Amino acid sequence: MTPTGGATRPPWAQDGADMDLAELEKVVVAAKTATYVGGGVTAPASRTGSHDLGWRDGRWSYLDSYVGGTDFHGQEVVWLDDEPVWAMSYYGAVLRPDLVDGERAGLTIKAALSAMYIEGRFLGGYEHVGEHGTYVDASTGGVGRFHGREVILVDGVEAYALDYFGGLVVP
Repeated sequence: MTPTGGATRPPWAQDGADMDLAELEKVVVAAKTATYVGGGVTAPASRTGSHDLGWRDGRWSYLDSYVGGTDFHGQEVVWLDDEPVWAMSYYGAVLRPDLVDGERAGLTIKAALSAMYIEGRFLGGYEHVGEHGTYVDASTGGVGRFHGREVILVDGVEAYALDYFGGLVVP
């Protein structure tokens, strides 16, 4: 908000411009590839007990910050010129520790996401068969506004699940 109470416009919306969603999706995929999936640089904890992974490329920056381990909650944010423009929240949990543990779930997720990111996307309609189970992701919407769920199936049983949602952040 401006001091007079009116809404301020983000840098990408000056002069009526719209966010380039194709560019934003490329940025999100690059950031995700470089951080969790790529074993990226750990950033200082932004909250007590959080695990943070950061990324920067020119005018763009990204932070993935989560708490927990086997069961966890987190948020990813993308900034353009230090203004937040996109965010995603997520909660995941091992549902059947007798079928998959946190380490095997993580290996399955990293392998599946690595393969999906090579396609230049991060949203659903994706399946990957791995050593420790079958990763399945389904979502609705696009980078501007979406929600979805990823699961790991072990012998057809849902052993892990993560729900996520997010989209553009506009003041």
